[in-house]
Amino acid sequence: MKKLMLAVLSLTLAGGATAQVKPEDAIKFRQSAYATMAWSMARIKMNVEGTYNKEEVVKAATVIQAIANSGMGALYLPGTDKGKGWEETRVKPELFTNKEGVGKVAMAFNKEANEMAKVAASGDVAAVKEQFGKLGGTCKGCHDDFKVKK
Repeated sequence: MKKLMLAVLSLTLAGGATAQVKPEDAIKFRQSAYATMAWSMARIKMNVEGTYNKEEVVKAATVIQAIANSGMGALYLPGTDKGKGWEETRVKPELFTNKEGVGKVAMAFNKEANEMAKVAASGDVAAVKEQFGKLGGTCKGCHDDFKVKK
């Protein structure tokens, strides 16, 4: 019950905060978050494919986890299906109409991001590599369904 109340409160506060955000700023904010996640994914990949540094993996996994739990969905405001942030948005219109599909990929990403942070803290390189693959799969699922390819 306590978790439910916190979730409702978070959504309410996020909704109020994003109501003040201009569409072009919302697009910039989400593009920035995705760029930061891409950098963090690259950091993990370099470590599992090269010389492993647990501290670097933990830092990168923590960033991904924080963004996954940040409520970024609130940045998909009406009017942000088209337009420019740092660059033209590449979100597909389906993201705004397929609530069930979006919820499914978002929940999968959130789950795997939280698990990635937990596994990274263990320092088990094989487990990190396996979890990294699962996390990357959730990214691909969203990209395939809801992002226009360049």
